[in-house]
Amino acid sequence: MPDPSAKRLFWYLFAGSRGGENRIKIILLLKEKPYNTNQLAEALDLDYKAIQHHLDVLTKNNLVVKQGEKYGILFFISPYLEVNMDAFEEICSKIGKK
Repeated sequence: MPDPSAKRLFWYLFAGSRGGENRIKIILLLKEKPYNTNQLAEALDLDYKAIQHHLDVLTKNNLVVKQGEKYGILFFISPYLEVNMDAFEEICSKIGKK
């Protein structure tokens, strides 16, 4: 069942804080398939450390989950985000990032 407070979280993470646009791009890629940090950095043409930071933020807020160890860690969208995908897409459309 969708979380009614998800929209507030999404507004904060994607529209109300620096890096929101990059976090949206990461999630959109992870919706297609799992990636590791290096693959995301290459796909988005961003610094590896910047991707690490955004993945940490997304992980701490339960929007992505990781599987594996060290450099083999793959990131996936979380079950929480899957359940609240409509709210995510609504926020993205309102801020013009879809």
